[in-house]
Amino acid sequence: MGFERLPFIGEAEIAAVLRWPDLVDAIEAAMTAFSAGRVVQPVRQMLRVPGAAAFMGAMPAIGSGIGGAAEAAMGVKVVTLFQGNAGTDVPTHQAVILLFDVSNGSPLAVLDGRLITEMRTAAGTAAIVRKLTSGSPKTAAILGNGVQARAHAEALRAVREIAGLRLWGRNEARARPVAEALGAVFHTEAEAAVRDADIVVCATSATKPVLKGGWVREGALVASIGWNGPDGRELDDDAMAHTVLVESRDAARDQAGNVRGSGCAIFAEVGEVYAGTKIVPEGATVIYDSVGIAIQDMAAARLAFEMANDRVTAVAPGTCA
Repeated sequence: MGFERLPFIGEAEIAAVLRWPDLVDAIEAAMTAFSAGRVVQPVRQMLRVPGAAAFMGAMPAIGSGIGGAAEAAMGVKVVTLFQGNAGTDVPTHQAVILLFDVSNGSPLAVLDGRLITEMRTAAGTAAIVRKLTSGSPKTAAILGNGVQARAHAEALRAVREIAGLRLWGRNEARARPVAEALGAVFHTEAEAAVRDADIVVCATSATKPVLKGGWVREGALVASIGWNGPDGRELDDDAMAHTVLVESRDAARDQAGNVRGSGCAIFAEVGEVYAGTKIVPEGATVIYDSVGIAIQDMAAARLAFEMANDRVTAVAPGTCA
C-alpha cells in the first residue's frame, strides 16, 4: 500500500489528543516491555554537527506489548539538538517520527516529534514518581526553566498532589517569570530549592553538576533529565552514590554523563522496577537518570497516531470537531 502523500500529524494536533494519564501509562508499559526483552533498538546514534554546539540523532525501535490499541510499534525518530537556539524562537530540540505498520512494514504517518519528545520525557519521570512515591501531597523542586520545567510541572501534577513547587534557574530574568507561570516559588540558589523537597527534577543544559547529593533529603526521588552529551553532568558523585535507576543500562553507560562521570553502580532499569523483578529498598534515595530511548518515542507516537485517528473518526461528515 502506497501513499501519494504520507499523512502528517503536526504539533497542534498532537497537543489536542495527547493526555498525561494515557501517556504515563504508555511509557510505563514501553519501559516494562523494553526490560523484558520485547523491544529491539540500538543505542541512539549521534552525529556532531561540524562547527556548532549541535547534534543530530537517529533513534529506531520496534516493540511489542507496549500498551495501546495496537500493542506494538515500529518507527524511527530523527532529532536535532542545537544548544545555540536557547533563548530564541527556535526550539533547541526538533524532531520528526516516522511510524510503520509492524505487520507489513508499510509507512503509517510522519509526526512532528518536538512535543512528543517533550511530553514523553516528563511522562517518564511521572511514571517512576507514581510507582515509587505515596499519594500524600509532595513538595517538588525543578532546576531549570526551559520547556521541561513546564512539562514536568504538568506531568507531576497529573500523578501526585503537589503541595509546593519550587524553581531555580541560572538566569533569574528568564526563570522568575517561568516560576510565576507555573505557580512555583522562585529560588535564587539551587540548594534552597532542593532542601527538604520530596521530588527534585534537574532539567538543565549544565555540563558540570548543579545539584549536590548533600542537599537531597533522605528518601527523596531525583530525576536528572537534561541530556548534555555523554560527558556533561547535572549531579555530583555524592548524588550518584544513591540508588540509581536508568531506562537502559546500555544507553546509560554509553550516553549518560552522570553515570559515566561518577562510575556509579546502576541498581536497575525502570522497566524492571515496574515489572517487580527489581525492588527498590524502602526509604532509599532514588536517582532516575534519563537519557531518553527510542521506544518511548514510538510508544508516544503510536498513542498520538491512534488518538488522532479516533478523533477524526468520531467527527461525522458535516459536523465540527
